[in-house]
Amino acid sequence: MTGDFDDSLRPVAALGELTARKLAALPPPAARTPAEREAAAETKLERRRACQRFLRVHAPTVYRRLTRDVQERPRLAELLTAAATEFPGLVPSPEAMAEENGRPQAEKEGLEIDQALFVGEVLRDPASGTHLMNTMLTPTPRALELLPDYLLKGELTLRSVRLSRRDGAAHLTLTREDSLNAEDNEQVDDVETAVDLALLDPEVRVGVFRGGEMTHPKYAGRRVFSAGVNLKALHAGRLSWADFFMRRELGYLNKIVRGTAVDHDGSWRGPNIEKPWLAAVDSFAIGGGAQLLLLFDHVLAASDSFFSLPAAQEGIIPGAGNFRLTRAVGQRRARRIILMGDRVDATSPDAGLLFDEVVDPGELDKAVERGVRALDSPAVTSNRRMLNLADEPLEACRLYFAEFALQQALRLYSEDVLGKVSRFAAQG
Repeated sequence: MTGDFDDSLRPVAALGELTARKLAALPPPAARTPAEREAAAETKLERRRACQRFLRVHAPTVYRRLTRDVQERPRLAELLTAAATEFPGLVPSPEAMAEENGRPQAEKEGLEIDQALFVGEVLRDPASGTHLMNTMLTPTPRALELLPDYLLKGELTLRSVRLSRRDGAAHLTLTREDSLNAEDNEQVDDVETAVDLALLDPEVRVGVFRGGEMTHPKYAGRRVFSAGVNLKALHAGRLSWADFFMRRELGYLNKIVRGTAVDHDGSWRGPNIEKPWLAAVDSFAIGGGAQLLLLFDHVLAASDSFFSLPAAQEGIIPGAGNFRLTRAVGQRRARRIILMGDRVDATSPDAGLLFDEVVDPGELDKAVERGVRALDSPAVTSNRRMLNLADEPLEACRLYFAEFALQQALRLYSEDVLGKVSRFAAQG
């Protein structure tokens, strides 16, 4: 079996190295002639077809080698670096990715598509994919480093989020006041850190998500939940497929649903530390913010707020929104929201499918307090675990993300998306 693996890998690795040399010999993507663009596309297509054929057979073997027979748990970014180091030519090298990441989105080669092809095939394998998803549930090294100080003070302030423990609840306030809490790589890192700390804090029994007050001229002094993906950062090439789109889904969003995987006193009863979560929506939850609401056990909304998943307008896939929204509002309504851009106002007739309670904006603070008290029960934690198991079993999520990995990467480099984000950046 090893010989078959090595024999199959050699031509794939050679083709990967040849592709890298051919692309390096061409002008930068934005400066290429139509003939050069076509030559580059054909070169990349040949390599990707060969990689996919190889990985459809050998992805489990690759993953076992990279994880030392699943005894180690490299997170996604570490896994990609290890794959590039141990299997040169199979995925882009760290040096190639560093150069790529310094370019605006429209001037990149699209090397993230090659990373996505690899990760998608890993996720497609039941054993490897389950191991990777569980690995992404482990606390981040940053969270573990900050944990002792947070436990002592019960407070933490990062660039994108403020975390505060009050009466058994961890209040996570999104604080990107300059961008209406639009998400980027930094915010994903900050929020996952805060989610980990809330889950690891033994004094916390309930988590609360809410947006802070904005300095943006249009919403100055008002709270905003989230404007979704930061399209300006995407245009500038600063939204990483691995560290933003995939880490967000497999990291803190999945931790809200399943908890964080860490050894603890109750590990014999369940491997993860799980807690109920509440969200309070001020102004709007758009895109990634709307996706978030589909995870929470209780969602409160100000009466002047709304929910929107403008995936078709942005041109990208709204994370696991396609997976979760149908369950919440039904197939036909989900298609109108995602494909047609319908928005749901908090006072609309079907708002109850997304919001558990709609209150006057001035009453939202009190509603949060009531919601925390209602969720603060060990029986709630046990029952929400069983509800989540029925709603979205890990196996179903794994299969969804196996396909999502590649499809989202392809969308990020499609002409329509590049055109839309360029126009958005120009308007700003």
